[in-house]
Parts: sequence; C-alpha cells; structure tokens
Amino acid sequence: MEINTAILTMAGVCVFVVLGAAAGEAPVLSLATDGSAAPDKAPRLHLFPLPEADAPSPAVVVCPGGGYAGLAMDYEGVEVAQWLNRHGLSAFVLEYRVAPHRHPAPLDDAQRAMRLIRERAVEWGVDPARLGILGFSAGGHLASTVSTHYHDPETRPDFTILIYPVISFLPPFGHAGCGDNLLGKNADTELVRSFSNHERVTTDTPPAFLVASTGDTVVPAGNSIAYYQALVKAGVPAELHVYEQGEHGYGMGKGDPALSTWTDLCVKWLQKRGVLNSQH
Repeated sequence: MEINTAILTMAGVCVFVVLGAAAGEAPVLSLATDGSAAPDKAPRLHLFPLPEADAPSPAVVVCPGGGYAGLAMDYEGVEVAQWLNRHGLSAFVLEYRVAPHRHPAPLDDAQRAMRLIRERAVEWGVDPARLGILGFSAGGHLASTVSTHYHDPETRPDFTILIYPVISFLPPFGHAGCGDNLLGKNADTELVRSFSNHERVTTDTPPAFLVASTGDTVVPAGNSIAYYQALVKAGVPAELHVYEQGEHGYGMGKGDPALSTWTDLCVKWLQKRGVLNSQH
C-alpha cells in the first residue's frame, strides 16, 4: 500500500505531514495543530497499515505507556503494531503529548487520530466500523478516556484493549503520579474524579478486553477490575484476565510462558467480537 506523502493543510485547524522513513521504518504523520507541523515532536502517528490487503482491515490505535511523562514506544508501541499486523489488523502507534503538556492535550491527540483514520480509511485500507484503541499503563488510561469521554461518534472506538491500565488517580487503587502529570499537582478534586474512568462507563461504552496481574505493585489490578465490573454492570461485553505474577510493564509478556498468553487470548476475543475472522 502506498502512503500519500503530500502535505495537507486544513485551514488553520490541523497540519498533517507524512515524514520520510528509512527502509523498514514506519511512515510518521505529524498531528500538529499549531501550523508548524513539528516534524520531530509529538503528537505524531506512526503508520502500520496492512500491505496489499484484499479487503478493508480492522485497525487499532496503539497508546504506549509512560506515566504521562514519557512513552515506551518500542515494546508498548512498535512491537505491538507488528503483532497486530501479523494477525490481520492495521495499526497506528500514537506518539501523544505528555508532561509538561497537560489535559486535554493527550485526549485531543488521541481523538484527532481516531477521526483522521476514519477520514482516510479508504486511502489506508481500513474499515472505519472496526477501529479500536489499545493502551498500556498510562496509555491504557488514555485509551479508556477516549472510550468514556467521547462526544463525537467519529472519535468513539468500536472496541478497547487495556493492558495493565491506569483507570483512576484516586485511592484505593488509583495512580496519583499519572494524575499529577496529566492534570497538574493539586488539581481540583472533581476534575481528578472525572478521570476515574470506571465511573464514566455507560451502556454506550465500547466492549473491552483487559489484562492485569496481582503482582503489579505500580498499577494495582484493582484498576482493571473496577473498569471490568462497571462494564458488566452496564451490560457492556467485557473480558478480564488477571495473572498471579507479573510486575508492571511486561508489554507483550515475551519470555514469560504465562504472561505471553494474553496476546492469543486477545486475538480469540477479537474473533468472538467479529472484529477478526477465524483465519487470523
């Protein structure tokens, strides 16, 4: 599949620029909104569309973690995109803005990516009705925020995949550090509570697949459990896998015979949801 490398300007609203990529590297699309294109800085979208697909493919926006302070672009980004490609999904790794940028910068970046992929679905060979979002850790918080704070149907994911996600910034299981990085220290309590995303779940929240471990001392499994329980209460399809072992940040679980099973379980879930056919 050819990637259009033309510069696109949208009347002072957004500037999208496809940047050159070395052989074997994914093309990168700037999502700058200030007219500068900011080619070497976030927000950027790393493109992993399926090459020469016979039909429009499902797609996933991948949000690496990093505590809203940095981004684990390799093992929670590029490696994940390559895995998705192997199973018949196009992938778009989101390099979103982090501290010192505050809310709503990361959410704006993710929603812009969702909207853009649907706008250019034909060009990239993507089925706009099978566009999901996947996030690790703080990227999981961003993915769950996109799934629970949308107002425009074009930014609503069709499914959500959350791997050891932060869901809340409040006790007893929330991650206060992520909240400080996203909202600033001493943020208004009601603002902080509004990003306890399990409290934002409704019957319209997308179905979700979740992974956590009781061995995670950084982001307790209580985050995933609370979101899962909220989905079940709302009647939204959900699947949760909680592993006994596994410290925070294991990515795709390479080298661990237990943790590495989540990827196969996720593929099976996508097949059950009708996102993928059984051949993948």
